[in-house]
Amino acid sequence: MTVNKKSWNENEAILHSLQDDILVTNTDGIILKVSDATGEIYNVNSEDMIGKSVYDLEKEGVFSPLLTPLVIKEKKKITLVQTSKEGKKLLVTGIPVFQEDGELVRIVSYSHDVTELLNMKKYLMDMEDEMERVKSELDLLRSRHYYSEGIIATSDEMKRVLQVALQVADVDVNVLLLGESGVGKSHIAKFIHNKSQRKGGPFIEVNCGAIPESLFEAEFFGYEPGSFTGADRKGKVGLAELAEGGTLFLDEIGELSLSNQVKILKFIQEKHYYRVGGTKARKVDFRVLAATNKDLETAVEERAFREDLFFRLNVVPIIIPPLRERTADIMTMIEYFVNHFSEKYNRERRLDEGVLHQLLVQEWKGNVRELMNLIERLIVTASKQLIEMENLPSRYIKHTGDITSFEQSGTSLRDILEGVEAQVVRRAREVHKTTTQMAQNLGISQPSVVRKLKKYKIK
Repeated sequence: MTVNKKSWNENEAILHSLQDDILVTNTDGIILKVSDATGEIYNVNSEDMIGKSVYDLEKEGVFSPLLTPLVIKEKKKITLVQTSKEGKKLLVTGIPVFQEDGELVRIVSYSHDVTELLNMKKYLMDMEDEMERVKSELDLLRSRHYYSEGIIATSDEMKRVLQVALQVADVDVNVLLLGESGVGKSHIAKFIHNKSQRKGGPFIEVNCGAIPESLFEAEFFGYEPGSFTGADRKGKVGLAELAEGGTLFLDEIGELSLSNQVKILKFIQEKHYYRVGGTKARKVDFRVLAATNKDLETAVEERAFREDLFFRLNVVPIIIPPLRERTADIMTMIEYFVNHFSEKYNRERRLDEGVLHQLLVQEWKGNVRELMNLIERLIVTASKQLIEMENLPSRYIKHTGDITSFEQSGTSLRDILEGVEAQVVRRAREVHKTTTQMAQNLGISQPSVVRKLKKYKIK
């Protein structure tokens, strides 16, 4: 008896010296032996567990799911992940113990706390998603040319636009930017983003008119590997996912088909989506800005645009006036673009007075984009430092009635230029109330404006 007692004590000492959770039950699930580590893992007293049923402990929430009945049924080694009452994740392995005759008599289980490992796995998976999102965002940015020099707002009209944009920037409200093509809607959208609390996040621009209708869902929401023929075998992150924490700018929203309008509406309302071919709902935090050169109210009446989507987007409408309605900005833009492209192409260029006058009297149907492209063209193609009328494309040479009469009567170039100057000054006088505003518009001093008004007898 003494020898057996000593042997038994040695076994107990060995059992309790182990750092892992070890638990022995009979085939009825009654706990016969436990290590000290078992109680620490499940936050109970190890000695109190002896004699209890694992089925009762599961009901009490000490651990779940049960391993013992699975080992009894399968009669082989089984491993599963168990959750403790405190939320710990345990990798538990159960081993059947047989007698010489093959009868199952004991189940020995041991476990490892893998909570940190599972948390690390989740963290790494999240990091992989984030890295993929950032990589896709960088690829998107590299594939686009951004004009980042800012917005020119000399006119009162544009100053009012920027004032409203600044007021709504810090509020996560949906904004609809309206205006003709080329007026600078995307610049205003970036202005709002850069002045908002989301400025540290991405600015993702989606040209709704440039993505084919059949590919829109896959490009916008992304897709899982093998979701359709021709899909990238790694899958793809969608534009919506790239906007996490930032601003999603839906440009040319009026070009969306009715079917895609439904998908966009649901996405904006619910802030979650599914990738094409996916079953996992993905949430994204973003702010919506939209823009169009279409009359959406008319499109709604004609049932070409959904009314519910229109009201969802049109919380704060901002109308950007065309360039012809803000002539005070034209002169400033001309000077800016000349300097910018001269520096960009390392060519010192300046505009002849006649060319300048012609640019000031244009209608600019393409607005700022048209003006910018023309100045760039003149800087690149002019062979001399002074850009003259001969360098100006013929469509930009405006033949007014006064100019035609000069040409027919054989008057000098100086007389023609003075005639154009008189027209420009007269137009500026009609638009602006003070000579100071006229000076800002024309890019000359206020005394010069007074002299020209007197010279051309303009009241």
